[in-house]
Amino acid sequence: MVSARDELQAAVSGHPGSQLLLGQERLVRAVSFPGWLESWVLLVQGAQTSLEVLRDAWVWRARPPWASSSQHWNMWSICEFLLVTLLSLVLINYMKMQWSARPLPPGPSPLPLIGNLWTLKFSLHPDILNQIAKRYGTTFTIWMGQTPIVVLHGLQAVKDALVSLSEEMSGRPVAGYAKALARGRGIAVTNGHIWRQQRRFGLSTLRNLGLGKRGLESRIQEESRCLVESFASNNGKPMDCNYVITHAVANVISAVVFGHRFSSDDVTFQKLVEGNDYLFVSLGSKWGRLYDAFPWLMNRVPGPHQKAFGKKEYLEDFVRNELKYHQENVNPEEPNDVIDYYLAQITKTKDEPDTTFDYDNLVQVVIDLFIAGTETTTTTLQWALLFMLVHPEIQEKVQNELDAVLETSPVYEDRKRLPYTNAVFHEIQRYANVSGAGVPRSNIKDITLNGFHVKKGTIILPDLGSVLHDPKYWETPNQFNPNHFLDKDGNFMSNEAFLPFSAGHRVCLGEQLAQIEMFIFLTTLLKTFSFRLPEGVTEVNTNYILAITLKPHPFKICAVPR
Repeated sequence: MVSARDELQAAVSGHPGSQLLLGQERLVRAVSFPGWLESWVLLVQGAQTSLEVLRDAWVWRARPPWASSSQHWNMWSICEFLLVTLLSLVLINYMKMQWSARPLPPGPSPLPLIGNLWTLKFSLHPDILNQIAKRYGTTFTIWMGQTPIVVLHGLQAVKDALVSLSEEMSGRPVAGYAKALARGRGIAVTNGHIWRQQRRFGLSTLRNLGLGKRGLESRIQEESRCLVESFASNNGKPMDCNYVITHAVANVISAVVFGHRFSSDDVTFQKLVEGNDYLFVSLGSKWGRLYDAFPWLMNRVPGPHQKAFGKKEYLEDFVRNELKYHQENVNPEEPNDVIDYYLAQITKTKDEPDTTFDYDNLVQVVIDLFIAGTETTTTTLQWALLFMLVHPEIQEKVQNELDAVLETSPVYEDRKRLPYTNAVFHEIQRYANVSGAGVPRSNIKDITLNGFHVKKGTIILPDLGSVLHDPKYWETPNQFNPNHFLDKDGNFMSNEAFLPFSAGHRVCLGEQLAQIEMFIFLTTLLKTFSFRLPEGVTEVNTNYILAITLKPHPFKICAVPR
């Protein structure tokens, strides 16, 4: 007797280009339309056979005495129709995904509706992306729901796109969650004319406020002294450094956007920092990924993602209150912060028909700068102190260099006289890889990536983590090793694969501010304290928490005055 499996294999083998591999639970087939038809027939016939068995058993055993046999047969016909219709819709959806994926780079086969979300565990985990790259190469495609994303893995693939095709790769895909939160305003998730105007304003304003000059640097030094006082007040006892670091970093960006700092016991500011952190974490959460994949559905169901909209409203109200204060009390002829400069820009361009400078964009620009300027810098500094705990010999070597070279408070220019400290500073950023896979781009024109034609508007993810851990450019990519940035004579040495802030037209707007801030904070702390584990603690968790940034697990630290 010939089995159904044999009949199916015999039927399919007659079609060139079609290959059916029958496994225990799934059917894998090389793409061709006849094969799709056969798959559909298989599914339908299998469903019908199963239903017939169930139907006959149910009719024989469960039919009530008052019900006619025809009524039951009609009910089962409806069930068959609905099931076949459902399977057909799923199959059609899957066919559409496969059809649209034909010109894209290869990648793991997506499931109907959810794509590769299950394979990815609903997040862009670096280890999973590395596994996919080992199988499919440096350019591959993953599916978030029904949306394909082309991933670039390793320095060469990322550099070919972001540097060689900088203009073509200047787009930002606006995912459902970020789009709903930002509402098409600001710098971070906008495109085209509005993005160019807002980003140009941001760059010029940061320069006017003294980015790279001693004016802004003096504010950072002032905040570093406050940070030292916060650590010192704990008298060397175990403490969670997260809050004091977050407060210090947030106060630097507050000075930039609001023109002043906040005290540590300001409840309003504490709520601002809390809301900022919640938004950032929410964007990288599984709920955020689900919202990106199914925005219509997630907008209507409860969950932690809904709380983020309330936090966003609080941030907007906070900024509008600051805006009102500036309008009533600040001399527009003497701008002192981002809000002052933006208000002047609104007045200057009010008669221009294509202006994008208005109060709504002002609020979102301030929020963008605050979010971007707080979370990544705070997280990097937390990793820095954690690495000093794990590597006390490196901490001691940095302190010896600081003692030998510096006689006054550190400034950013001192890095040129501190080769080992500078190497450690760069290695912290490389090894921590706080941005994870990075922020996706989109191409504003048709392009070719690694031989694959990529249509305009495709979401492209330059995997920055794979660049910072590319074994072709780092001797020990998975170890904390400051020698990555030192030559044989102990001089600081740059590395082209050091791209923690990305590259191209969408490079991080606040890169220089973040570098100055982190360097001054870290060197000031290491010059003042020795950081140790609490008594009785011999190990610390160096694994990361996967969110929109890679955060360290909470840890206790003792800041012992030197």
